[in-house]
Amino acid sequence: MVDRVLEWMLRSFSGPRLKPYLSAAEGDPEVAMRLYWWNVEASAALYVPMHCVELAVRNALHDSLAVKYGRPDWWTVAPLNQGGKDLVDKARAKCQRDEQRRAAEQNRRMRPVMVDDIVTELSFGFWEKLLASRYDRVFWVPTLHKAFPYYTGRRDVLHQDLRVLVRLRNRVGHHEPIHLEKDLYGDHARIYRVLEALSAELAKGVRERDRFLALLDGKDDALRGGGRQEAL
Repeated sequence: MVDRVLEWMLRSFSGPRLKPYLSAAEGDPEVAMRLYWWNVEASAALYVPMHCVELAVRNALHDSLAVKYGRPDWWTVAPLNQGGKDLVDKARAKCQRDEQRRAAEQNRRMRPVMVDDIVTELSFGFWEKLLASRYDRVFWVPTLHKAFPYYTGRRDVLHQDLRVLVRLRNRVGHHEPIHLEKDLYGDHARIYRVLEALSAELAKGVRERDRFLALLDGKDDALRGGGRQEAL
């Protein structure tokens, strides 16, 4: 059935990438194409709240740990496990390579890698892991619970929300199908549970710019050929 998909889609996106959409569409190439475009638009819409929750969590955790250890490069003295230390080293090395490349392109001297460079380079997964059970007594109890001033639940529940969001964020970031996720409504709600744990104003501001639920509610219509996806 793949050969019935528009030639330009096959050429541009590849048969293997389109096969899951054909499978979900029970072999109907028209529905598969609509599903592909719905997935693209839904992923784009989901990027907005995901962008906000990732940055807000990262900055809240970083600020809390910088205060606890009295230095912005808190990872140099904090009891990270080896996996955490390796991620910091990897981020630092990436920042150094990037600065070396930029300096060569601009014909200037390299500048030192700054703390903010490393913080920015560290993945969402790194920050999520700081709420794992192994860090309960060293990070969560004395410090990191303060990063979520409006949260009164258990650490493991919040950690599970973040684990799900990291996985979803990676699927969006790597252009993978999200239409296969079992509970996109629930995943979307997790974003706002985390945002509201940080700041009600933040959550409100993100909601005002979030159109993901409208796309999710309109999925069936889009697959039947209605809505914006039909014109794409």
